[in-house]
Amino acid sequence: MDLRIKGKKAIVTGATKGIGRAIAETLVDEGAEVAICSRSAESVESAKKALEQRGGRVFAKAADVGNGDALVAFINEAAAAMGGIDIFVHNPSGGNGADEKAFRANFEVDLLGAVRSVNAALPHLEKSKGSVIFISTTAAIETFIGPTSYNAIKAALIRHGSGLAQALAPKGIRVNTVSPGPIMIEGGSWDMIQTHRKALYDSTLATIPTGRMGTAQEVADAVVFLASPRSAFTTGINLIVDGGTTKGVHF
Repeated sequence: MDLRIKGKKAIVTGATKGIGRAIAETLVDEGAEVAICSRSAESVESAKKALEQRGGRVFAKAADVGNGDALVAFINEAAAAMGGIDIFVHNPSGGNGADEKAFRANFEVDLLGAVRSVNAALPHLEKSKGSVIFISTTAAIETFIGPTSYNAIKAALIRHGSGLAQALAPKGIRVNTVSPGPIMIEGGSWDMIQTHRKALYDSTLATIPTGRMGTAQEVADAVVFLASPRSAFTTGINLIVDGGTTKGVHF
């Protein structure tokens, strides 16, 4: 299927590894021009080279999504370099924890980062009738482990995305959320859990009807399709990519 995103201009924050990296790679493979950021200048440069080797046109800059000024500067520079924004993907997270410091970190990166990003990108998205994707998690829609910052703030992100979708639809801008379930990434959280908390890993795996954890590429495929013009009449949804892990019925 031609996703009709060849030549589109996309920004993916937190895109040097994991799901964000897979999204950037898939956009490049589909012919989009991509701008990426993360906190590490070395990681950004490495990812940029790898994406260019796939044939992509890439703008890259080290920027902390939790730093509002740095984030807005990156978005403005990326838009200027590419000549606009058609797709914006807000991917990074401030981590996880149960104390106030953790909640503040998730609030700054996961939620306020999304707010600031859309505000900065909005003039360009209005021109392009563009698409916004937030990356949340199934831990936001079902109780998982305990009352942690990641779960709570990602739930707020879903709600914010829904409200934005209603507000921006008259401007021709779509806003959707993608919530991955357990995703196995080398060096990622589930890789660490498998090594250090085997009982939790095994009990979680047992809840997945498909019998395995997902891949970053499977999440990226869902994100890129949802962001593309092929999903032109879809806005305000939370697309769950979890192999059947969650058991809730969503009407």
